[in-house]
Amino acid sequence: MSINYGDTAWLLISAALVMLMTPGVALFYGGMVRRKNILSTIMMSFTVLGVVGLLWVLYGYSLSFGPDKWGIIGGLDWVGLRTVGQEPSSVYATTVPHLAFMIFQAMFAIITVALITGAVVERIKFSSLLAFSVLWLTFVYCPIAHWVWGSGGWLAKLGALDFAGGTVVHISAGVSALALATLVGPRRGFREKEPMEPSNIPLVVLGAGLLWFGWFGFNAGSALTSGGLAASAFVATNTSAAAAATTWMILSWIYRRPTLLGVATGAVAGLAAITPAAGFVSPMMGIPIGVVAAVVCYYCMLLRTRRGIDESLDVWAVHGMGGTWGVLATGIFASVAVNSAGANGLLLGNAMQLLKQLAGIGTVWVFAFGATWVLGKLIGVTMGLRVSATEETVGLDISQHGERAYGGGMLR
Repeated sequence: MSINYGDTAWLLISAALVMLMTPGVALFYGGMVRRKNILSTIMMSFTVLGVVGLLWVLYGYSLSFGPDKWGIIGGLDWVGLRTVGQEPSSVYATTVPHLAFMIFQAMFAIITVALITGAVVERIKFSSLLAFSVLWLTFVYCPIAHWVWGSGGWLAKLGALDFAGGTVVHISAGVSALALATLVGPRRGFREKEPMEPSNIPLVVLGAGLLWFGWFGFNAGSALTSGGLAASAFVATNTSAAAAATTWMILSWIYRRPTLLGVATGAVAGLAAITPAAGFVSPMMGIPIGVVAAVVCYYCMLLRTRRGIDESLDVWAVHGMGGTWGVLATGIFASVAVNSAGANGLLLGNAMQLLKQLAGIGTVWVFAFGATWVLGKLIGVTMGLRVSATEETVGLDISQHGERAYGGGMLR
């Protein structure tokens, strides 16, 4: 094994692009909440960048990608990055330093935890969110990452395909967001139809733009090389996002008026859906994947609203359901002509691949929801999940952090 410097440069750049997505999520979410909760919402994502980034090098990488234990979890052989150095791994990304692959995967773990925060903004205690993030990374993300991407993971051995995180990132985050939101309960005034309009849509669009930009590292970087597969995944990613953004605009226009918030949300839905498929389907398949993603996510948002569930920023509808469709679409459109390490899908006569994708979807849905429910209940009993009614009314910026987004600094 020898290091390929082009692959190494591309993977390190991709890791930096994925890192930028977490501040992008912070801005995307921050602009969608009320003025009194902007900083607390941004704080959640930015803090995850630090906490998960630290835990990943201490033990998260070892649990996710370390030597296999029973197909379920990685061993502790690589705790503290022991033996993870400048030479390539013999198992993962064998043309780049092992450290490069490790830090690329760190950024995936970080943004997955950050995505969940959108479900419980404006009412969760910051201390409880931190505890949840640590527990969820350890007991939910690391096992799922090993099942799907780890050498010896049982879903990997089954042949379920997930190029860049449809199950590992989007389904796990979306389903967990739904479970945590049901535990925390709705915001005060939600069921009374109190106005909760976004405070800063330009901030939302800035965040969405950073996400779209960073997603090229997310998906094309998952080729782990700087060759043709990376280019194919790059184009498929952009195509799906464009198709979904356009479709969402049309849907919102049919029902009322085309909104900037809708177009931004549609783009993110298309990006989530293409994630598992990007390196297994031809770029033109990004069009049907993006179109269907917009339709599915749009109507799931309407369903969630009509059911009175306050999953605040629609992590489930956009990421959970967008990721679910994307994993299914991989089983439909995948082609070995695009990626010889993948498989043909349903359209090329391999119905079994669709069943394998369904196995991955079902397992991650059940495990992520159940485990998150248990962890959330544990934190609720021991620490409490919600701020007090007074703190929620005042706003979490002031009550949890002593800061204001506009016109004020630290409270004295």
